[in-house]
Amino acid sequence: MRTCAAKLWVGLVLGLGWTSWAVPPPGPVFYGDPPDDHHPWAVHDRNRPQPKVVVPGTFSSQEAPGRPPSDAIVLFDGTDLSKWESAKGGPAPWIVTNGVMQVAPGKGSIRTKERFGDCQLHIEWAAPAKVEGSGQGRGNSGVFLMDLLEIQVLDSYNNYTYADGHAGAYYGINPPMALPLNPPGQFQVYDIVFRRPIYKGGQVLDPGYVTVFLNGVLVQDHTPLEGPGGHMHRSRPGPFPEKGPLSLQDHGNPTRFRNIWYRPLPPRPAEGGTDGYLTTEATMAKRKEIAASIREDAATLRDPAHPLPELLRLMESLIYEKDDATMQRVERLAGQYLDSLKALPADRLSAKRDEVRNLNEAFNYLARFKIVPTDFSPKVAVAQFIRDQGWDKKKK
Repeated sequence: MRTCAAKLWVGLVLGLGWTSWAVPPPGPVFYGDPPDDHHPWAVHDRNRPQPKVVVPGTFSSQEAPGRPPSDAIVLFDGTDLSKWESAKGGPAPWIVTNGVMQVAPGKGSIRTKERFGDCQLHIEWAAPAKVEGSGQGRGNSGVFLMDLLEIQVLDSYNNYTYADGHAGAYYGINPPMALPLNPPGQFQVYDIVFRRPIYKGGQVLDPGYVTVFLNGVLVQDHTPLEGPGGHMHRSRPGPFPEKGPLSLQDHGNPTRFRNIWYRPLPPRPAEGGTDGYLTTEATMAKRKEIAASIREDAATLRDPAHPLPELLRLMESLIYEKDDATMQRVERLAGQYLDSLKALPADRLSAKRDEVRNLNEAFNYLARFKIVPTDFSPKVAVAQFIRDQGWDKKKK
């Protein structure tokens, strides 16, 4: 951490008594690099929304499933199939016993009643303990994201088959990078991160990706989507719907499933998200929005007897959007602040030394990144005031 910058923001935050999540927020200010044409947030931006707090789940054992994280949407908890239906319509015809659902061979595939898109998906499955058949005929099923893209379920333990048909394969498209399977009859764990393709006007904005961990081992590494995949025929890239069901396949084997849940993922820049590398248009729109919010915050700090809190907050808004009215307000507030300092007796003025130097550093930050000109009158006036008091000299 750069010590001088750290002292600056600590001095501003603690010195002004900003101690709650209310206006303004705690954290670094006039610290990291400011926003640019493709990033609406500054580096280490205190105005950036905090990540939500999630209580982590627990890991599964062969004997019992783990607990999902607190924000997970549970699709199967071992009790019933109330959140599922037959792929043909009507009640899901599979069997539920001892906390697991089991394929009822010949009864058809099932799918969730709920539709969703981009997600982190957790699903556990087990091929029959009794090994019967070989290749694709052994413990076969499939996890179909949005009822389209298949991640293969297969008893690939010591079982030879075509590479893009093994457990963990993006079926017909990309083989798994490894086969880290437990023996037949034991549960396998899929953790899948799915991002659907995004198209606009027939043009691809984001091809979509799938990442798969099998028993904690990466087997699909941010694999670009090439359509849903499929048997024998090559699928092609194309748009997916915004939402769709999760489907589980009946392939004629009594495969078991348990502990199925998902977490929706936030939007990407291509669909309105504000984290990551944005277009210039999207960045500037978001910067304008942030600046307006900070200016609203500054208005709640308005106090003619104590102009500094409002002044600093308005200066902060300039990092996101240069605004003539705000620049003029900053100039007036800085003048009021300096006038109030000049009216103080010497013993009280000396206590303001660090506060004034912090303000000077804030002006220097804005000038360094060309947010205000180097000859901006409030900046010049504050620097001169510091020199007049001898506060620009280092203590010996």
